[in-house]
Amino acid sequence: MDPLHTYLDAAILKPEMNRAEVEAALDLCLPFRPRTFCVRPADIAFVQPHCQKAGLGLCVVLGFPHGDQLSASKADEARRYLDLGVDEIDMVANYGLVRSGLWDEVRRDLEAVTALTRPAGKVLKVIFETAHLQAEEVRRLVGICIEAGADFVKTSTGFSGGGATEEVVRLMVAAAAGRIRVKPSGGIRDAATASRFIALGAHRLGVGHTSVPALCGDPDSMPSAGHSATY
Repeated sequence: MDPLHTYLDAAILKPEMNRAEVEAALDLCLPFRPRTFCVRPADIAFVQPHCQKAGLGLCVVLGFPHGDQLSASKADEARRYLDLGVDEIDMVANYGLVRSGLWDEVRRDLEAVTALTRPAGKVLKVIFETAHLQAEEVRRLVGICIEAGADFVKTSTGFSGGGATEEVVRLMVAAAAGRIRVKPSGGIRDAATASRFIALGAHRLGVGHTSVPALCGDPDSMPSAGHSATY
């Protein structure tokens, strides 16, 4: 297994955070060198120089946290974020459409964004909000994400119901069958939990920024630049 910090997307997403609190969150996490910082759209310009200086990725959420925007609005969001130079986008699927069984509409919603991210060579992760979905809906949505050209499937926003569970991560990894990567997110607060998800086949982990020190341990052991090739 690669070093744990190379799997982490450190989330700085609480809507009430002021700019000083965002900066404090960056200062807390930077010594541990997470794979990316996952931020609110309004924080892209502020966080980007910190990521560039440290050689870390910048991820932004899209359609967050409910996923029920118009597909055209999601595409417009994606275009703006790509123009700003983000590395990755975490997009919330319209899980109301999923629960309605409107699979063609779900696919078109995803393709409105992958039509932009894939030519740009940027990573798109699709957030399911698995706490609201049945197992068969999760399986089917994994397949739709593969067909639409997404790069990752992700369990949760952390803002609606439960987070990642071993049961749902096993389900998503099995449905993915190596065709798309899996990102558990929500409720990952210690290294033992993180390691279990990685052992199940997770390729990335979404964690709250306050959990990063507990997950990573001694900051003096972190590399000073760069990160491993873990996708």
